[in-house]
Amino acid sequence: MLGACLTALFFATSIIFANRSVRACGARTANIGRLVVAAVLLGGYAHGLGTGFASASTGWLLFSGMVGMGIGDIAVFAALPMLGSRLTVLMVQCLAAPIAALTEWLWLGTTLSTAQVGWSSLILGGVALALMPSRRNPPRVQVKPLGFLFGFIGALGQGLGAVISRQGNFVALAAGEPAINGITAAYHRILGGLGLVVIFFLVLALLKRPLTPATNPDPRGWRWYVAHALAGPVLGVSCYQWALAHTPSGIVLPIVATTPLVAIPLTYWLEGDRPSKRSILGGIVAVAGCIALTLVR
Repeated sequence: MLGACLTALFFATSIIFANRSVRACGARTANIGRLVVAAVLLGGYAHGLGTGFASASTGWLLFSGMVGMGIGDIAVFAALPMLGSRLTVLMVQCLAAPIAALTEWLWLGTTLSTAQVGWSSLILGGVALALMPSRRNPPRVQVKPLGFLFGFIGALGQGLGAVISRQGNFVALAAGEPAINGITAAYHRILGGLGLVVIFFLVLALLKRPLTPATNPDPRGWRWYVAHALAGPVLGVSCYQWALAHTPSGIVLPIVATTPLVAIPLTYWLEGDRPSKRSILGGIVAVAGCIALTLVR
């Protein structure tokens, strides 16, 4: 549970750095830069102190990265201009957890108690309450139906990616290996996703599709995507993999879904973005659900 909570905290912090890196460097440089930095740092640990590619779980984790951090993240990127950030995040976060729980039950036989399902649902309800667009705060883009398909694919990628990671853990344990180190597992997942993300941006460049430009160009903007890499792919994904090594995905993902709520006080403190009363209420509901889920765990 600690790993899942730390994941939400690090991912929330990475949101701040992500926004600043895109403003300073543009979408392509910011996204590819953070993954390359993360791969180098995580790879240094994995090959120096970890198992490198020697684990029986390596193939599964690479596949998990392709599904979750490759296909899933690309789908989210495609959904954003069609749904807006709030609706996209709402779809992905609130659908990924039940998709993961159902898939892990059907594939790996993992069951959750009634209390765990109930408190997980309360967490997702709090997230939905905080993020749901309203008349006062509608989507800032013209919503297109195709965006819902991309949003669902993003949720599917995140949910299935988590379960595939769980399968990799079970394969390693069956081979007589200890539980997978979260940092090494994160390295494998980053590598799996990096290739697809690079191909995606290359295709966009060949098609001459416009990307979010640097609105505030800064020659030292690389500092922001390095910070983003440290908070998100390095620390965040490592804690995420640590959590999945010991806890069912149907419990981990609802806690990780609170990431945008954890980011609320951070964005208010650092960027002066004042939250709405409904966002605060949703955050309180989600935190209460996390506490209860921890107690019944």
